[in-house]
Amino acid sequence: MRRYSAFAIAREAARHHLGWERAWKSPAPKASYDAIIVGAGGHGLATAYYLGKVHGIRNVAVIEKGWLGGGNTGRNTTIIRSNYLQDASAAIFEKARSLYETLSQDLNYNIMFSPRGVMMLAQTEHEVRGWQRTAHANALQGVETEFIGPRRVKELCPIINLDGPRYPVLGALWQARGGTARHDAVAWGYARACSDMGMDIIQLTEVTGVRREGGRVTGVETTRGVIGCNKLGIVVAGHSGVLAEMAGFRLPIESVALQALVSEPIKPCMDVVVMANTVHGYMSQSDKGEMVIGGGADGYNNYTQRGSFQHVEETVRALVETFPIISRLKMLRWWGGIVDMTGDRSPIISKTPVENCFVNCGWGTGGFKAIPGSGYAMAELMAKGHSSLAEEFSMTRFREGRFIDESVAAGVAH
Repeated sequence: MRRYSAFAIAREAARHHLGWERAWKSPAPKASYDAIIVGAGGHGLATAYYLGKVHGIRNVAVIEKGWLGGGNTGRNTTIIRSNYLQDASAAIFEKARSLYETLSQDLNYNIMFSPRGVMMLAQTEHEVRGWQRTAHANALQGVETEFIGPRRVKELCPIINLDGPRYPVLGALWQARGGTARHDAVAWGYARACSDMGMDIIQLTEVTGVRREGGRVTGVETTRGVIGCNKLGIVVAGHSGVLAEMAGFRLPIESVALQALVSEPIKPCMDVVVMANTVHGYMSQSDKGEMVIGGGADGYNNYTQRGSFQHVEETVRALVETFPIISRLKMLRWWGGIVDMTGDRSPIISKTPVENCFVNCGWGTGGFKAIPGSGYAMAELMAKGHSSLAEEFSMTRFREGRFIDESVAAGVAH
């Protein structure tokens, strides 16, 4: 793989840019692999990357029924933060955030990481106490956050309205080293690095069955034939339950749509990420000038990847009160992604009842921010059979009553 650099750009400019090679190969599948990852989104590709980089397992295939990064990885609002209350959550999200900081250099691919800071508004007295509690917990966890007052909020985000008629801004939990990244670039960078290590990225290939023998996984059935494997990782977000059923077990998850939208591009007016959880809307401004807006998940189970006018109206109505400047903007486009929710709103990174079959799912509305940490933990689990980062997120916790309750502690009103 040729390295990307300023010199490479200059060299190819002289050649009219005819010398660029494909970022990743698209080979035909082999008969078998040491490990197969189902799902070529951010989490699946990160798992494959760390299997190769950290554990030396490179005879790996990443199988995707659609196109690379075409699921939730390309359908989110790109927020990166680690200011969670529970210790297990803070550990894996902080691992992800710290990996994001050097990911462009590690992958030799510009993921456009922007540590612009993430602000979680407190718009009720309950939220003030809640965010102060989280700030204290983060201090004990080694996560850099602080609770700031309204004046500091206004300094960081001048377009905000502190005196909303229903929900005035009373302060915020501020994480200065949080931010955003380019979601497509994260997937493309991981894919390029995986391909360079000799891994096969197999797109437009649907898994239709999981083969087992003696309680142990032996391979997968696909639309391109049977492919054998020693280990199988299921990393397919909203379709995790479908793949688990193929493997012969059930997951404690439900799938719903999460919608987002962007406005027409405008001049720079906001250089932080703001989450307003009482009204449940969050917003940042992209490099192209679009206001990137998200809200809550749908209130009913579904597998749609489309938006709905009702949800857009609900989200925008809430944000207009806090950001009056956006009231006259036109919507450019909107979409939906399929997210998988667990009962405690924390993920599952776990062994399964089928030997050598592993699952990574249940990230709900917070999957993008976790990609590097999730992949690192999943790779360690698949390679060694255990992972300190993944230990608390075992699927057995629901049977044993060891919940990691982020349903309210995450600051997102699921």
